[in-house]
Amino acid sequence: MGEWRDACLGELVAAAGGSIRTGPFGSQLHADEYTDDPAGVPVVMPKDMVQGRVARGTVSRIDELTAERLKVHRLAPGDLVLARRGDVGRYAFIEEDEAGWLCGTGAMRVHAPDPMVIWPRFLEYAMAHRQVTDWLVGHAVGATMPNLNSAIVAQIPLSVPTVPTQRRIASVLAAFDDLIEINERRIELLEDLARSLYHEWFVRFRFPGHETATFVASELGTIPTGWAVARLGDVAELRYGKALPATTRRPGPHAVVSSAGVVGEHDEALVQGPGVVVGRKGNVGAVWWINDAFFPIDTAYYVETDAPLGLVYWQLRDLKFIDSHAAVPGLSREQAGSLLLLIPSRWLAEKFDAIHATCFGSIRELRAQNQVLAATRDLLLPRLVTGRLDISDVDLGDLLPAEAG
Repeated sequence: MGEWRDACLGELVAAAGGSIRTGPFGSQLHADEYTDDPAGVPVVMPKDMVQGRVARGTVSRIDELTAERLKVHRLAPGDLVLARRGDVGRYAFIEEDEAGWLCGTGAMRVHAPDPMVIWPRFLEYAMAHRQVTDWLVGHAVGATMPNLNSAIVAQIPLSVPTVPTQRRIASVLAAFDDLIEINERRIELLEDLARSLYHEWFVRFRFPGHETATFVASELGTIPTGWAVARLGDVAELRYGKALPATTRRPGPHAVVSSAGVVGEHDEALVQGPGVVVGRKGNVGAVWWINDAFFPIDTAYYVETDAPLGLVYWQLRDLKFIDSHAAVPGLSREQAGSLLLLIPSRWLAEKFDAIHATCFGSIRELRAQNQVLAATRDLLLPRLVTGRLDISDVDLGDLLPAEAG
């Protein structure tokens, strides 16, 4: 620990020639200044900070003229943006291609541009340490909603080694994050493959042998001869999930699934996987594929069918479910059951189902790898960023799980 020293965040940022600055307040950036233009400048707010990164699909945008007016809040690669109110433990690291985006309302920018003082990725991981999160929660002010300011954030206590050691620690932890990101991209590609194949075969009708197919009129428009149209209720049954309050759930291997997707775990399953869950209350009509045995709760339906389940999953995702409740969003089984489905030839449905099963089986394995990688990273992080684990003589390959290494 001789090369380590104690310092506060503000001291390090100042030594690096940087600053800790609160994002624009509502009086500086009005609601009517946001735009739907996808070419607009993204504005990073607390809602967009997910697992240390910017969730790009949720960012709001402003036009370039407004961004220029607020240019003091422009972000640079290696910056950290923190939530300064509400969930004050949230943060996001700014990547190279996010340069020029804006630190938004409710957020705070930590800018330390000199890597010879503090290595950006080391600072990211140091700020992810549970002790820092707990410190922020404990020092936030406000009776009804926790709030931070730059003076509070500047006092965050950190342990800091020499820059070469910072870089080595960051490289070890980043290796896990990089592998997780690679797996996430593979998952997206596999999902896109199955989705694209579904639309190619069953929407555009460019299925194997389509060149010689003939077509007939139906309730769903022109369809291949030999295919049929049926109501969802004739093909599949939407069955009610079962109440399982969070206080009664027990740690276990089975996913607890609501209308919002997987929301926990339990030691008992209600349905054997793979299965499909449809949102009944709240997130009406959301459709989730669950690979293993699971427990659907009472805000969701689960699907029982003799049809190839992979095809049914993609068909359900294409249906236009209607919210039938005025106060709380809800999906009526009767309304859902009346919706029309296309019934292709059995051999084509089974052929697609096999491809779907291969894609989603690979996705299952990749997600399992990511769970192991994340657990290992989370075990190492507090030991590395505080100097409790000396890695000077440790090979990175010895730390990575066998499947990833």
